[in-house]
Amino acid sequence: MVNRVPKRAATGALLGLALGDALGYPTEFQDVPAILAGYGPWREMELPRQALVSDDTQMTLAVGRALRTAMDRGRLAPLPLQRPLREEFLDWYRSPENNRAPGRTCLTACDLLGDEGRAWQDAGQIGSKGCGANMRVAPVGLAPGLSDEQRSGAAQLQSGLTHGHPTALAASDLTAHAVRLLAQGTDPAGLVGRLRSYALDHRTRYDHTWLGDLWTRSQDPTPEHFAARGWDECLAVLDRLQEAVRTVSPETDPCLATGAGWIAEEALATGLLCFLLFSDEPVTALRRAACTAGDSDSIACLTGAFAGAWLGADAWPADWTARIEHRGDLLAMGALWDA
Repeated sequence: MVNRVPKRAATGALLGLALGDALGYPTEFQDVPAILAGYGPWREMELPRQALVSDDTQMTLAVGRALRTAMDRGRLAPLPLQRPLREEFLDWYRSPENNRAPGRTCLTACDLLGDEGRAWQDAGQIGSKGCGANMRVAPVGLAPGLSDEQRSGAAQLQSGLTHGHPTALAASDLTAHAVRLLAQGTDPAGLVGRLRSYALDHRTRYDHTWLGDLWTRSQDPTPEHFAARGWDECLAVLDRLQEAVRTVSPETDPCLATGAGWIAEEALATGLLCFLLFSDEPVTALRRAACTAGDSDSIACLTGAFAGAWLGADAWPADWTARIEHRGDLLAMGALWDA
């Protein structure tokens, strides 16, 4: 641990997330040769003049607003958070702006959440561990004043409303924890070890208070077995990440080492890999994340959240942040939590 508290970490993380999203959004669904042919050398990639974001940033703002609403009403607890999360997700689902290649799992779950009589556990897709839950969880790592139990529970709850697979829950928890550690000044060199310890400590922990009977929708014999299945997949990818940080060339596609990022644990690992390869070069980290053969906008938005939490708001070029979509909302939310 170093005594390095980033300046305006929440603002930096939220801006970084949106910038990574906007940089990676045009390159999603392309392989690396196609990206290089269309955009030139990856180290010189520029933010589009019209810096539009995808559903990644839209849903991050939805989680942030729901969290703010719940915390304004008192101590953060499952029911006070579940209600505004459900409302915010439905507002996103019904918005005409929901035309940025949203994930199928989120669309299916939100359609089911529209039935007010349906328990959220019956809407969340128990078989899906897509990255749609942890790409949006950064606000849970940034909101001040939460206990470890509240942060873990909120991260998993917001996942469960759409992505109920235990790996989606664990990856969301780990992503929020990584953002929190970096915002607090944890040295990136020790981050993967800290995350492995956290995963091992939580491996068989199922929080009934926050998740209710979600686990019963699976085929697992016990809630502990359900939880362990998710944490074990995250531990396996963290091992791959630890090796990749030591051995991978920055010039090769990070997806080759830690996965394409379409699923939750790989999005976490590959986003972290891009950040850790360039922990003090945030724009280079975003460019590396956007020039990948996988889910480039989600990988880059996670990379940006990690880099911004570590380095703060001043990490990002002013001419980039001046034209990012939803800039006012991102700055207002960041300022609230940085205060």
